[in-house]
Amino acid sequence: MLFENMSMAVHAIKANKMRSLLTMLGIIIGIGAVIAIVSIGDTMRYMVSDLYKNVGTNMAYIYVWPKDGDDMRDGDYFKLDEFDRIEEAFKDDIIYLDSEPTVSGEAVHGRNKIKYNFEGIKESYSTVKKINMIYGRNINESDIKARKNNVVLEASGAKDLFGTENAVGKTFRTTINGETSYYNVVGVYRLDLTTIEKMLKGASTTKEGYLPYSLIVWPNDNLYSLRLYAKEGVDMDALSDKITSYLARTKNRDKEDIYFNSIASEMKSVDTIMGGLSAAVGGIAAISLLVGGIGIMNIMLVSVTERTREIGIRKALGAKTQDVLIQFLTESAILSAFGGILGIAVGAGLVYLGGALLGMHVVVKPSVILVAVSFSALVGVFFGIYPASKAANADPIDALRYE
Repeated sequence: MLFENMSMAVHAIKANKMRSLLTMLGIIIGIGAVIAIVSIGDTMRYMVSDLYKNVGTNMAYIYVWPKDGDDMRDGDYFKLDEFDRIEEAFKDDIIYLDSEPTVSGEAVHGRNKIKYNFEGIKESYSTVKKINMIYGRNINESDIKARKNNVVLEASGAKDLFGTENAVGKTFRTTINGETSYYNVVGVYRLDLTTIEKMLKGASTTKEGYLPYSLIVWPNDNLYSLRLYAKEGVDMDALSDKITSYLARTKNRDKEDIYFNSIASEMKSVDTIMGGLSAAVGGIAAISLLVGGIGIMNIMLVSVTERTREIGIRKALGAKTQDVLIQFLTESAILSAFGGILGIAVGAGLVYLGGALLGMHVVVKPSVILVAVSFSALVGVFFGIYPASKAANADPIDALRYE
């Protein structure tokens, strides 16, 4: 019986192809918009998540900021000798600790001048963040202890400055902490950027590189914040409580004056906000489904009127009220489901096309497609109830007399 009703429904839809297509247009636009918007939102969430993962979800920043608005005291800053004490106190939880020191400078070699942003790192930095070395070596312990003027450059910057990526052994001149010196290139690495990092970087011409940590923080002994990487499996909330309690004691501050901002919690907050925005915009787009549903109701009412005599004949031949009701509900549901399938093709197609043009990894979740198809069919059933009921309750005598 079900297959018979479906066959009749498909036949009725094919009999009026243009009218059926125009009727489905509202569903196509609504479902397409929902699929596209939700998929774009999921893609952005994936890109942001990928960005945070590249930075390090086990990373956190710690700083002192008086909650009562008082001025910073000298003891609120972090001294170099504090680093060893903190690392020792939390050696079971922390794998890497520094203050993320950076300095900008203009690297000069011959007539070439390239703007650089140098980050000071320790020898163990590569254990928490992958550095894709392609030539030479990374900063080592000897560079740190002796404060050697050794540097690791990013490949494109090395090529712009020296005319070749393999710049190991070459030197350039720059000014750091007010002192101009020559620096020796000991390594070159390839900078692997995520899609969102490329977008954020834009057309910036500033290149990147690594210097020994001790070169940048020296001689400044007042550091505003700490950057740490926790060991794998460490509970960041528990670590936050332990470190803030420790620093509150050592710096004679209230615990509320110590701020511990983890990338994991920040990532969770951003993901929640983006998920909410995606759902809200998707909900607004779904309003167009109501328009499509009204269109289906309208065309089904027209169909019932046109087929009044057919309904009368079926009922005269023994068709029950329930049979006629199911027939028209099936037709309405199939009409809406076809529109939903076409809408999915349009929405997902646009998302994949945009991703291909922009070189982005796009996310189209199967669960969203399944919900979209199911919802579109439900829209057809819901808005088809009244026309189907009108057809099912038609008096067969009056229907047979209808011209």
